[in-house]
Amino acid sequence: MNTKLHVIGNGAGHPLRLHLNVGQTSDYKGAEVLLPDLPAARVLIADRGQDSNKIRKSVTDQNIEACIPSRKTRKKKILYCFRTYRKRHKVENLFAKAVRV
Repeated sequence: MNTKLHVIGNGAGHPLRLHLNVGQTSDYKGAEVLLPDLPAARVLIADRGQDSNKIRKSVTDQNIEACIPSRKTRKKKILYCFRTYRKRHKVENLFAKAVRV
């Protein structure tokens, strides 16, 4: 058995909310738990594992821009700002810090 950790972090790369899930659960379900509690933000940066119409709608309903690359299986790709997406490394750094602690 394994687990999957879902995190909402701020622009400085600090964790704001964590959700632990069973590893076999879809990324969508973990995101759905965290989305209602998003802090005030201009942009949400997420990986393609969170690319779903439901997640995108939830984010835009909160007046937040979604910066999420399209899944490879999506027939019509959705554009995103690659420059903004590059800041996602802060999330990866957050996980690297958590592992060292």
